Amino acid sequence: MNENSSSSTPSTPSTVLPSSVNTAQVFWSQAVKTQEQKTIVYQSDIMIQLMKMIERVAPSTANILVLGESGTGKELIAKAIHEKSNRRSKAFVAINCGALRETLLESELFGHEKGSFTGAYSRKIGLAEVANGGTLLLDEIGELSPGIQAKLLRFLQEGEIYRVGGKDPIQVDIRLISATNRDLEKEVSNGNFRGSLFIELIRLWSVRLLCAGGKKILLH
Repeated sequence: MNENSSSSTPSTPSTVLPSSVNTAQVFWSQAVKTQEQKTIVYQSDIMIQLMKMIERVAPSTANILVLGESGTGKELIAKAIHEKSNRRSKAFVAINCGALRETLLESELFGHEKGSFTGAYSRKIGLAEVANGGTLLLDEIGELSPGIQAKLLRFLQEGEIYRVGGKDPIQVDIRLISATNRDLEKEVSNGNFRGSLFIELIRLWSVRLLCAGGKKILLH
């Protein structure tokens, strides 16, 4: 989403949309996705199996976890799931959890109210609200701090968020896809990642993407 596109989004003077739409945060909607659309090209039997599985799981509303090293196509898989889901006419929103410090990440994800902290001169709509009705991709979810993990878990369980500084819950309906290059099961064992959140992330399906010998190999 470019800077000019946000100006066409209806808003009041006291409300702003997420401001850091850059390489750390990507917003896709029906209006812009034709400008940048990548296709998964494959020939191997295991890729054929994976794409068939995407066809089966995409129509569901369950959460999905995509595991793999950088460059193995985790975001492409997430976009493919979105495009084949019942939410494809709604927004696809992606945020890199490892690119923002905790306080900024919370504001970007959940939004904030005017005056909630120094520099909060207006209400800000979070990415979870932007993705309402569509798909939210949390890339590098293994980098989340314990505090954000707890708030994300509550969001997934209750289907509602609180803006930073806000007192009223906001109902949000999203399909969550998470991606990471970390071994989350090991992170849970080491006490670095909440076990209850891990269970929520893989409620339906997880896929592991590996890269070996310069070729992308997918195992699930």
